[in-house]
Amino acid sequence: MQDIAERILKYIEDHGEVDTLDLAVVFGEDHQKIIGGVKSIEATGELLRCQASTRKSWKLTTEGEHIMEHGSHEANIFKAVPTDGTTQAELMKCGKNPKAGFSKAMSNGWICIDKSGGAPLIKRKVETIDDEVQTHVKAINDGKESSVSDSLKNEYKKRKILEESVTKSFILSKGPEFATTLKKLETDLTVEMLASGLWKDLKFKAYNFDALGATPGRGQLHPLMKVRTEFRQIFLEMGFSEMPTNNFVESSFWNFDALYVPQQHPARDQQDTFFVSHPQMSDKFPLTLLDAVRDSHERGVDGSIGYRYNWKLDESRKNVLRTHTTGVSARMLYKVANQPGGFKPVKYFSIDKVFRNETLDATHLAEFHQVEGVVADYGLTLGDLIGTFNAFFNKLGITELEYKPTFNPYTEPSMEIFCFHPGLKRWIEVGNSGVFRPELLRPLGVPDGVNVIAWGLSLERPTMIKYGINNIRDLIGPKIDLKMVQDGPICRMNC
Repeated sequence: MQDIAERILKYIEDHGEVDTLDLAVVFGEDHQKIIGGVKSIEATGELLRCQASTRKSWKLTTEGEHIMEHGSHEANIFKAVPTDGTTQAELMKCGKNPKAGFSKAMSNGWICIDKSGGAPLIKRKVETIDDEVQTHVKAINDGKESSVSDSLKNEYKKRKILEESVTKSFILSKGPEFATTLKKLETDLTVEMLASGLWKDLKFKAYNFDALGATPGRGQLHPLMKVRTEFRQIFLEMGFSEMPTNNFVESSFWNFDALYVPQQHPARDQQDTFFVSHPQMSDKFPLTLLDAVRDSHERGVDGSIGYRYNWKLDESRKNVLRTHTTGVSARMLYKVANQPGGFKPVKYFSIDKVFRNETLDATHLAEFHQVEGVVADYGLTLGDLIGTFNAFFNKLGITELEYKPTFNPYTEPSMEIFCFHPGLKRWIEVGNSGVFRPELLRPLGVPDGVNVIAWGLSLERPTMIKYGINNIRDLIGPKIDLKMVQDGPICRMNC
């Protein structure tokens, strides 16, 4: 750019005032490159005077280029008429845009309609013609616009043969600080310049306060975090309080035994649970609760007979990566049931990670989020649970719901929740729920007559539905596209 700038200055020194469009032709350079050189000169001071100018020019359209190569439509129609004439229907099959060509050939007096022989025929009215349209188009293409009158150019513009373009340029002349070489401007004011006084003799580059500057880097919220925030807000609006879930490692006692899951249940084996090797065992249990849970497993409560096996403390002490956050709900119910002043109705929720030894596929991960909810009050039924789900999912904007009976060791009745995924075109399970069994509640100290409805929902699967994602591995995991995170829209629920 420095080279082109000095060439511009040298040309003005030798020839005086010049238009940048003409300069581009003289230098054999693109006009934008000339403009760039002018901007570089302007940045160093008032070397030039630049006056904005516009120049109109004409150029061929696609139609015009076709006429330049093949002749005008009217000339082609004239050439297609044989000596003894032809029908108009046959003539309409000739060339490009024959209708316009026929009309123009008729108005030019080149052809006529002969009805003397019965059926009308199109015949030539003159022997030869001069295709002026093609001649004019070629002249304009060769840069000889002045040879064609303005009226004809405007007519060709209406026929979409020509189009007018306006090019902006600058008239350059010498400025008050004109020189043929560019002096480098200083961009930084240093301590040495100030101390020596050198700054007085230097020229500094002006600050451009209108420059946009570099785009600042910023973090991006993952779609899961956006939906998680909306989930949390909906629960708070429904009157729920948030439970603490800051322990990923859980003892088998709270993760299984306190929830009335038998110690020989398949969920405990290596196929479904991640066991922790260090520390392998846990010893922090309320002793009175430990005895009550043992009795519930071995002999049952409220008329049930329990599982009738010898409950083992060592099995209960094993640490695991929690497979659900329902153990947190059991802790909170134990705390509420044994608080001073007795039991009071509560509504709790939590959203946090859980871990299962799952086979990965389009809807399963080994590490995912569980949306836990629990409501404890007198006289609650399955109808209250379904009503809570309908209100919650309607706020999410998800109205296609199905409920299916199922079995859980710690709830009776139990049901699974399904939502329809438009992308996968099938119903997918988004959670499990039910009414906690007395065998779970009585050891925790929850009084008779109090029922507890509870659920564990997925965070990932509703997010897939809201964002139209068909594979859960595209939402979270090592293969996720970061551009999806950066460009992901705000998650808006239909509250």
